Amino acid sequence: MEQSLIDKIKKIKVLLLDVDGVLTDGRIIYDSRGRDSKFFDVHDGLGVYLLKKSGISCVLITAKGSRAIKPRAKDMRVDIVFEDISPKTSVLDKIIKIYKVTPDELCFVGDDLVDLCLMKKIGLPVAVANAAPEIKKAALYVTAKSGGRGAVRELAELILKTQGKWEEALKVYDI
Repeated sequence: MEQSLIDKIKKIKVLLLDVDGVLTDGRIIYDSRGRDSKFFDVHDGLGVYLLKKSGISCVLITAKGSRAIKPRAKDMRVDIVFEDISPKTSVLDKIIKIYKVTPDELCFVGDDLVDLCLMKKIGLPVAVANAAPEIKKAALYVTAKSGGRGAVRELAELILKTQGKWEEALKVYDI
């Protein structure tokens, strides 16, 4: 890994995540009553939880709302959920103010074109393995795993290990 990427990872204080295609595999299932269901990966959830326990906040930013998002966010101990946001950059100043950070201290994970505008405004833009080509091109890091299939966990581990917080995060599980 290049030193410039390591330096950017070390600065991260807040992780911003898209939902559909990043925390989920991108599939949306509607039942006969029009209610949607989404598939979340439990490993991604633990990664977000470990970040939170290690002092790195997490925010969800999605262009589409869903009743499934807030319960999952609560399970993962996510701080804030922004739903029905377009463009996603419209909440950037608010996030910077709430967390008292600079754009360089933000990491955003995206997968599709609606994420491109935010990826260009933050310090560490990340694409999942199955992201659109334009998103991969804008990213400084592309995960080996696909969205909804461990990409967020992969990134969480990378951040915690690079920042020297991984061993401490694991202590709670070392019985």
